Amino acid sequence: MPLFWKPYKSEVTQFIEELKAKKPTLEAEQRAGRALLWDRPQSRDDAAEFDAAHVAQQPYVYQTGSSL
Repeated sequence: MPLFWKPYKSEVTQFIEELKAKKPTLEAEQRAGRALLWDRPQSRDDAAEFDAAHVAQQPYVYQTGSSL
């Protein structure tokens, strides 16, 4: 380690640390927002219905019919 070494923090890291210091509830608010949209219980019945409705893709997707 060099004699005049000092720890480096990028501008982005400094900004995030300042933001968290100014607003300590930020992470809890982010987690609550994520829970509203993404962290939802999954239904096995809905998943099975989704899988049953799957349509197989053609080998060449832009071909509209078998008119070769």
